[in-house]
Amino acid sequence: MAIYAIGDLHLSLNREKPMNIFGDNWENHEEKIKENWIKEVKNEDLVLMPGDFSWEMHLKDMYNDFKYLNELPGKKILLKGNHDYWWTTIAKMRGFIEENNFNNIEFLYNNSYEYEDKIIVGTRGWALNDTENGNKMNHREEERLKLSIQDGLKKGENKEMICMMHYPPIKKAGDIVSSNYIEILKENKVKTCIYGHLHGKAHEEAFEGEYEGIYFKLVSADYLDFKVYKLC
Repeated sequence: MAIYAIGDLHLSLNREKPMNIFGDNWENHEEKIKENWIKEVKNEDLVLMPGDFSWEMHLKDMYNDFKYLNELPGKKILLKGNHDYWWTTIAKMRGFIEENNFNNIEFLYNNSYEYEDKIIVGTRGWALNDTENGNKMNHREEERLKLSIQDGLKKGENKEMICMMHYPPIKKAGDIVSSNYIEILKENKVKTCIYGHLHGKAHEEAFEGEYEGIYFKLVSADYLDFKVYKLC
């Protein structure tokens, strides 16, 4: 059994929401993702999805996008992105998927998920800027990451943790720009962190590889050429 990742699907199956502002490669991206996903993922596998799953504004309108996801193989763990306006409480989201018999979708929100010998933790994060609002938002997200990790530790302190975030917790802008998220991950011996959010020209800002003992990987759908990335 394997763990895969892909973020930023930006589905809009109820209405037209073109993504080609980020490049012509986004044409028919839903079909590209589906075709590549089916080739790689088996029903017993896990797929981590770090945010921006759908353009819908309300949970009640999510049926078609969740149906698309539910029909793909594997268990899916969704994290909130900055465009997931439909996102609400865990109870309401779980209630919606249960009512519609979407049985292979779960949500990561101040909690954790156990899969074999791995624990999945994470939070949305925020832009790494030094503004008053940015600092406030990042502080809140840092606390949510701690809550997720604390929940994960209850499931097994000796199990390896994989963190997923939507916003990059680290970026490359000439010099590497780090953050308090990195310190939290280091303190809790998290060795792998995936993230999304970056598209088009912004791919150049991505930091990938090892930093402070943590392996970072950008998994935005367009960055991966709309293919799932195998983590382990």
